Amino acid sequence: MIVGRRKGQKKEKMMKKKAPVVKNQEFDAEVIDLTYQGNGVVKVDDFPVFVTNAVPGEKIRVGITKVTSNYAFGRVVKTIESSPNRNHEVNTAALTTGIAPLAHLKYDAQLKFKQQQIAELFSKQHIDVNVAPTIGMENPTGYRNKAQIPAREIKGQLTTGFFRRGSHRLMPIEDFYIQDPEIDKAIVIIRDILRKFHVPAYDEIHHKGVIRNIMVRRGYYSHEMMVVLVTRSKRIPGANIIIPQIKEVLPEVTSIIQNVNQDKTNVILGDVNHVLWGNKVIKDTLFDKTFAIGPNSFYQVNPQTTEILYKLAADKAELTGNETVIDAYSGIGTISLTIADKVKSVLGVEVVPGAVDDAKRNADLNNVHNVKFELGKAEEKMVAWQQDGLKPDVIFVDPPRKGLTTELIDAASAMAPSKIVYISCNPATLVRDVAQFKENGYTIKGDVQPVDQFPQTTHIESVTVLERN
Repeated sequence: MIVGRRKGQKKEKMMKKKAPVVKNQEFDAEVIDLTYQGNGVVKVDDFPVFVTNAVPGEKIRVGITKVTSNYAFGRVVKTIESSPNRNHEVNTAALTTGIAPLAHLKYDAQLKFKQQQIAELFSKQHIDVNVAPTIGMENPTGYRNKAQIPAREIKGQLTTGFFRRGSHRLMPIEDFYIQDPEIDKAIVIIRDILRKFHVPAYDEIHHKGVIRNIMVRRGYYSHEMMVVLVTRSKRIPGANIIIPQIKEVLPEVTSIIQNVNQDKTNVILGDVNHVLWGNKVIKDTLFDKTFAIGPNSFYQVNPQTTEILYKLAADKAELTGNETVIDAYSGIGTISLTIADKVKSVLGVEVVPGAVDDAKRNADLNNVHNVKFELGKAEEKMVAWQQDGLKPDVIFVDPPRKGLTTELIDAASAMAPSKIVYISCNPATLVRDVAQFKENGYTIKGDVQPVDQFPQTTHIESVTVLERN
């Protein structure tokens, strides 16, 4: 039996079509498309080659770097003819590390690319809908209010930067291009203080060292800054000297926290936080409401476009003030609290216990009394509420990239709200979920509206309103 199977596998392998390119081969080609990861696409005998830093319409010399049975990867050896959509002032480090995989495109071309991505996915599912032009930013750089920067030892000293694409080799960087410049400055200052006192960086191969990551959060409006030192060890050598120096050099800092992560993992934060100095949270505002943000809190990293996104969602819901609303995936209560004064009541559900605690604290901070937050999986709570006969007028869903479950979609549809407002961070799962809502008697009302929450990256946020037939 084993011999027969091996013969069959060998025969099947021989029948597979051989790739028309080999590693280190070079050839000239035209870039015909862009993948959802931001790589240019060229084809050889209909065989796709994905090329970093290539723009559709360009003629390039491609160098093959890796070959699989179905596709290959390449690099630009030489640009023969450039595209008018190319950004010639590209931040090379941001591209090399994958911090900003669309930085080689001019910004208007990035916005169009994101609009087309959503439109093409709907078209493939034969869903007829108009996708509006992407709402962009006036300044599409320096917008991130949170940084999680790895620290490793290079040439005998603690170094901060980012990993090269597809690897865990640290590339030293001081300008992260899409982060708040004040955060970039803070990272360098903290790095230098840690170097000064010879605090060892994390060695992930041998699972040794102290500093794994430096995380900095900064309130866009408040300018309050939180520094989180993520460590493998339970203590930071010289902390009693290091902490006063950070306070002295960074006057915006109101919170210094040690997060302990002793696991061999790529997950950045551990479960244990120690306040080394100051407050356990920083505060910032959205729509004139105050939000307390801890080291583990989910808070949108681009508050400028978050306000646009949530206002758009509320406007498209056409709220009158009399609605009972469900906020699935309520997080720390950002959507619930920003719409609370436009509706009768909001019921939120969130699976992360700390986020539920944050949401309740934020409701108290803002004297909002018509919201209630429950702990649980959104799909399980929605099924339970539906079985209990709850009849919301509007449901807001803002799921993670994996989208909604079938159970949640069926429960939401069975509750028969007049509108479902879908805030999506993944067009592929949005289109999949919309198709199921359509089967359940809902249709898209108006346009699908993309919002560029993460300029220079391939991530796409959008707002879609589904109305009951």
